[in-house]
Amino acid sequence: MSQPTPLMPHATASWLVDNTALTFEQIAEFCGLHMLEVQAMADDLASSKYTGRDPVRAGELTMEEIEKGQANPDYKLRMHKAPVTVSRTKGPRYTPVSKRQDKPDGIAWILRNHPEVSDAQIGKLIGTTRNTIAAIRDRSHWNIANITPKDPVTLGLCSQRELDAIVAKAAKKAGIEEEAAGDERLVDDREALIEELRAEREAAAKAASEAAQEAEAAAWLQAKRAAEAEERGE
Repeated sequence: MSQPTPLMPHATASWLVDNTALTFEQIAEFCGLHMLEVQAMADDLASSKYTGRDPVRAGELTMEEIEKGQANPDYKLRMHKAPVTVSRTKGPRYTPVSKRQDKPDGIAWILRNHPEVSDAQIGKLIGTTRNTIAAIRDRSHWNIANITPKDPVTLGLCSQRELDAIVAKAAKKAGIEEEAAGDERLVDDREALIEELRAEREAAAKAASEAAQEAEAAAWLQAKRAAEAEERGE
């Protein structure tokens, strides 16, 4: 069973690179990173982006554990105390900054395809306000010209399970479920479509992940070669 990673993997890796004699493999495995990322930090290609975080002071590692790793390159570091996961119990759903601009597209998709879903449900699912939902519905939103309905699952704003749950709940409350209960073929077609979409999303996510890893490795190698060429005065 794999152990949890540090609370701030990149910052922790940067500190370990600068303050210990651990191997790149040891640091990468402990922090849950790719070895090329750690090597880039050691070559000052990425370390300047992160402020080092001392895992000893944070209680995630002990000096004894670091010394064991330095004495044996094959030794796998063991986390002393797993970081505490902070969970939000109140307030709107948190969405990464990079995805916040996609919220209006996801809201518009739900309004168009599932009008039975209430504003409160949309707000909880997407992490938005009723005013924003109302503005998109009556097309008074300041950026309405650039809003294109897109599946919020594809945008990464929620999971397929979460979306299916609120749609089913809204349909049941609106009485839609009873009306369609007699048509088994419709239900079967919907389930088949959901499975097909889920398979396509998983394949796309896998392809994107592999492409990102390849691009990351290529970028690192290019930067490394450029640095070596500069040192040779080419």
